[in-house]
Amino acid sequence: MGNRKGQKHYSERIKQTIIAEQKEGESVCSLSRKYGVSRYTIQSWCGLRPEVNRRQMFPQKKGRPSSKPEGKDARIRRLEMENELLRNFLQELERK
Repeated sequence: MGNRKGQKHYSERIKQTIIAEQKEGESVCSLSRKYGVSRYTIQSWCGLRPEVNRRQMFPQKKGRPSSKPEGKDARIRRLEMENELLRNFLQELERK
């Protein structure tokens, strides 16, 4: 079993067997029934799902985003934007 609830861990031997059979022309649906593995999982292993390929090409950073203090330029831009928003808000209040 995997680390998370409901996840199964499959051996590399089974993965390679399924990938080889799929490349020989076996349908994903029949492989799913034969081995008891979901179609989504088989498609992921065989590279048939585009979002899996994208995730492998551009992996996301793990963990919380860093809480580094923002740079001086970024802080000035943020404060200028806040001032502009407040200025626009006050102008709208005066019009009513």
